Amino acid sequence: MGVSLLTGFTGIFSLGHAGYMALGAYTAAIMTVRYGIHWLPAILAGGIVAMVISYLIGVPTLKLMGDYYAIASIGLGETIRLALENGGNFTRGARGFPGIDNFTTLGVAAVFFLAMATLMFFLIRSNFGRAFKACRDDYVAASLLGFNTARYRVLSLAISGFYCGVAGALMAGFLTFIQPVMFDSGKSTELTAVVVFGGLGSLSGSILGTAVITLVTELFRPISQYRMLIYGAVMVIIMVARPEGIMGQHELGPRLIKSLFGKKKTPSKAVEGSDGL
Repeated sequence: MGVSLLTGFTGIFSLGHAGYMALGAYTAAIMTVRYGIHWLPAILAGGIVAMVISYLIGVPTLKLMGDYYAIASIGLGETIRLALENGGNFTRGARGFPGIDNFTTLGVAAVFFLAMATLMFFLIRSNFGRAFKACRDDYVAASLLGFNTARYRVLSLAISGFYCGVAGALMAGFLTFIQPVMFDSGKSTELTAVVVFGGLGSLSGSILGTAVITLVTELFRPISQYRMLIYGAVMVIIMVARPEGIMGQHELGPRLIKSLFGKKKTPSKAVEGSDGL
């Protein structure tokens, strides 16, 4: 959802969001294991740390436009990963961070998902959401209309970083072991690919795309040597069949279901003659 906000609704293509996941994961791991802090504030702290770092990174880098920021984001994500990998005893380096409590149960994950999905749906329908879409559709025109586009772009990145930080913290509590290699550029590419797969500008499409891709990878886990081949084939088929993604820019809801399955009204024919005129 965080990558969907930044890429799909604000139009900023990023390939470094795995770095923000890593910040959230390591923050939650260090707080719970070394300092004995409860997992709930540790998860929120992981999101806040990622949000602050993404804001500090976004102020200077979001002056770059289009592909230039995408290239810069790769370097930023790798910088965060390498900093954690060379963090010495504090982050345990490339050896990884073991002994994390298994606090991410199905119930915890479901509550966080529902709460953050609800907040995101309200956000994209608010004035902020309309400003984000204006930045995506035409950055220059939005600036001429009085939108502080630089402020909205940085705000979108900060919120996106918070969501990715919380996701990383939940991931740490689920796996109980993390290491920097889990958050490499391949992970960032996967996050962006899922958003494109579901549909740029559709939050429900991103969620649906995540569910489809996860099911594909898990169902074919017994034949792991062919799993990535099948994963790639599914991506290619969807991109060929629906270049705009599964949902395009539409949201899954009663209005869409009604338009798909409801009866279409046929226009009545005009009655000829003077009375009809």
